[in-house]
Amino acid sequence: MSELSDAGRTFLLLLLIASLGPFFVWAFWKFEQIRDRGRRHVTAVVKRWILLIGLFGLLTWPAPGRDLDGSYKNSPLHDWFEHLASGKGRCCSDADGHIVKDVDWETKNGHYRVRVPKAPDSKDTIWIEVPDDAVITEPNKAARTMVWPVYDSVQGFSDDEGYSNVSIRCFLPGSMT
Repeated sequence: MSELSDAGRTFLLLLLIASLGPFFVWAFWKFEQIRDRGRRHVTAVVKRWILLIGLFGLLTWPAPGRDLDGSYKNSPLHDWFEHLASGKGRCCSDADGHIVKDVDWETKNGHYRVRVPKAPDSKDTIWIEVPDDAVITEPNKAARTMVWPVYDSVQGFSDDEGYSNVSIRCFLPGSMT
């Protein structure tokens, strides 16, 4: 057997490559399909996670309870509320006002009493006697009974029964009908 010349070896190498070429083309095409399918799957999963995180963020975003954007500034009662004051000072400066149902306030022995939550976020309520200087005597333009409780939580003071110290900054009596 004789040795192949350089030209013969080159020819056999090209023949081998040509015969295996379709296999390499098919293998490369399959590899690309698998890689693209994997990319599409990963892309779809990433998009779902971004959507879920975005929805979770929107659902858990805090909803402000105050007029932070000034949307009630055009209310006809805005200026009246801003200047509303009792003998203890301006009502809206240190406390948030709350509408009081007729069953949650009364007069007893010539003084007003109002039922307010024990703490700002409590559902348990207590009756508090309204100090005379906290009663607003001007006409009630809001036409609803309102109270501005102030909770002393600086040092966690409480009375003998474990209630937070609650004081009434302002009380605006309603018609009690």
